[in-house]
Amino acid sequence: MNIKNKFEYIPRVLQWVLNIALIVLAIILVTFLGKETLYIFGFINDEGDLSKLDLLEGILIYFLYFEFIALIIKYFEARHHFPLRYFIYIGITAIIRLIIIDHENPFDTLIYAVAILVLVVTLYLANSRQLKRDD
Repeated sequence: MNIKNKFEYIPRVLQWVLNIALIVLAIILVTFLGKETLYIFGFINDEGDLSKLDLLEGILIYFLYFEFIALIIKYFEARHHFPLRYFIYIGITAIIRLIIIDHENPFDTLIYAVAILVLVVTLYLANSRQLKRDD
């Protein structure tokens, strides 16, 4: 028995560990998505305790959970491959949330906007015919 045959089961074992971890992560994200849904619907009956900025932040967090769950689904549908564009969508949403929360320094806001522009250009390039691999 050569050494190559001895270790050929390792990638399969690691793939199973990754799959189980992603399923556990998906369950956790669905739980938090449910809690965020209750928070957003609670905004309607809060009698003015929450600001519109809090609601907007909650909605953006909701979309982040949603995007991470969609990424995990796409991973299993694409036969264990994470499409790059989903990470870019998550990055854009996260930076938008950051701008909404921390918009006091104009220079920081400008840097965040440039980062979004870079991500949008990257998304355009990733969706071009030459680089597109999945769908």
